[in-house]
Formats: sequence, structure tokens, C-alpha cells
Amino acid sequence: MTTYLLAGGGTAGHVNPLLAVADGLRARDDSANVLVLGTKEGLEARLVPQRGYELLTVDKVPFPRRPNKAALAFPTRFRKAVAQVREHIRANSVDVVIGFGGYAAAPAYVAARKAGVPFIVHEANARPGLANVLGARRAAGVGVAFAGTPLKGSDVVGMPLRREVVELDRAAQRAEAADFFGLDPAKPTLLVFGGSLGAQRLNEALEGSWEDILDAGWQLIHITGEKSEYVDPKVEGYVVRRYVDRMDLAFAVADMVVSRSGAATVSEISALGLPAIYVPYAVGNGEQRLNAASAVEAGAALIIGNADFTGDAVRDDVVPLLRDAERRRGMEHAAVSVGIRTGTENVITMIDEALSGR
Repeated sequence: MTTYLLAGGGTAGHVNPLLAVADGLRARDDSANVLVLGTKEGLEARLVPQRGYELLTVDKVPFPRRPNKAALAFPTRFRKAVAQVREHIRANSVDVVIGFGGYAAAPAYVAARKAGVPFIVHEANARPGLANVLGARRAAGVGVAFAGTPLKGSDVVGMPLRREVVELDRAAQRAEAADFFGLDPAKPTLLVFGGSLGAQRLNEALEGSWEDILDAGWQLIHITGEKSEYVDPKVEGYVVRRYVDRMDLAFAVADMVVSRSGAATVSEISALGLPAIYVPYAVGNGEQRLNAASAVEAGAALIIGNADFTGDAVRDDVVPLLRDAERRRGMEHAAVSVGIRTGTENVITMIDEALSGR
């Protein structure tokens, strides 16, 4: 029996691909021992047990960003975290470690190397996190979701995606999806969303331009975010939801998407062959713009800056694209060329290669 230790967490961007790979390993061999390493504070503390996996914990030790008291304590705290992971590896006879970034990944890479256990790295974002930058230097394999990600020795393997997205047949499920949202399956549909918390900028732009979208002959699904106070005008053909738990059906009925450009979002949209307009989140280190770069370069998507995405931008940039069927078809073909549905299988192949090379 092979024992796998999947390390990562903190945010959905780390936890979701980790769980996709865990599910893939378990589906392939139900006798495999699949364990997850994370912190008590991260999203994994809730999601991993819910999915039926054992969560082993390690102390959360952020890398110091400036010289201060925390920086002085970092070496001792990090050595303790590495020791915790080494004990997990020893106690569970771990055969291979797979890291997805986040607080748990860095001590996992060091512990695996010290224990003589092979490890691989998967980076979801086009701009890699520090843990994965360091881990890639000694890893048995490095996989990235996007071409051009600056990680040593990396191969583009794509993003491990949710099964409901990987297995989605948009054409076959379009009628069901349209019925779910109360829309006409024969009319084109624009899907606008900004993640589970929504995007205020997108909501503000739509508030002043949704009529222009409907006037262009399109329907509109607008997911505003769970905490949004956006007022639903309750107009036929304009579906407003704070949250949708069947995003597979939203994708099935969509003919184009406007969204933020988180790594998983871009990967799912490209994998499904949907043309897109991305409005990168302006806070952070700019990774959302980089995540969309390969789709834009391929001709599958456009980028509109956050500050520029207004009602006027919808009228001047989005609506003309809605009216240009030929251009959208070209974007669909380009999306298929950059989209990868086999991210989970590709990561598992890397794991097998690391084990065979051991």
C-alpha cells in the first residue's frame, strides 16, 4: 500500500487542487493511504475532514517579510515545524510528498528531503509563492498550471480541477442548465461572477449596463457574492444570484464569461472552451493578471483593468464582442488550445514517476 502525503492549504487556491488530486488517487486505488498536511487555521481544517481525509497538522510559520521580532523567532519555529512533519512522515511510513504551496508546504519539502522521501511541487498561480520557489530547487518533479511560470525545471501540467467541471458536457447539459436558471436555452447567455465573495467593481459596472447586454439579444447570469446588497431588478432574462452551488450548470448555459482571474477560475473557463473577459483583482502581487496572460496571448480572452471596468466599458468593450459571433468562435477555439482538463491525471503521473525514480 502506498502512502501519499499532500501538503498545502490556507486558501481555496491551494486546497481545491490538493483535494482534486486526493480524490484522483483514491479513485484509482481505494487501498491507497491518502493523508493531508495542513494547519489548524487554514481552510483545509474544515474542507479536508469534510471530504473524508485525515488531516495531519503543522504549526503555521509565515516567512518573515521584514526584520522584526517574528523574523528573529523564525528559524526556531521553522525547525520545529519541520520536525513535526518528519514525525508525521515516520509515523505513517509516507512514500511520497506532494506540495501545493501555502504554509504547510515549505516545512513538508524540507522534512521530505531530510527523510529521504521524494517530493513534487504543484504551483497553481503564474507567479509562484515562496514555498514553491524554494521547494522546486530539490523536487523530483515540478508542475505548473500556466506556461511561463518561473519555476526551475517545471512542466505545464494544468490545474487539478473539480470532477463536475472536468466531466461537464456543456452542449448535452445546456437545456437542463437553462431550466435551472429559468432561461431560454436557444438564446446566448453571459455569465458574470467575481468568486464566492463577489466583486464590487463588477457589480457596480453591471448595475449601470445590464440593460445594454439584454438589448444586444443576450441573457445574463450575474452572481453578485454572498454579502452583496445588489438589488435584483427582477427582469426576464436577467438572473441575479448571490451564490450558486451549481457552477457546472452556470458554465453549461454560458456562451461567454466576465470574471476575476484567479488561477482556478481561468483554468476552468479555458478547460471548458469558453471565451472570457477577465478583470484581474487589483490587490496582491499582480498574479491575477499573469494568470490570464496565456489565455490572452492565445486569443481566448481579453483583459480589462479593474479601474477601467465600468458601465461604459461594458457598453464599449463587452457588448460589441457579444454582437461579434465570428470573433467569439475564434476565442472558443483558442480557449480549447490552452485549456487542460487532465490536470489531476498529469499530477498523478508526476507522483508515479517520483516513486519509480526513488
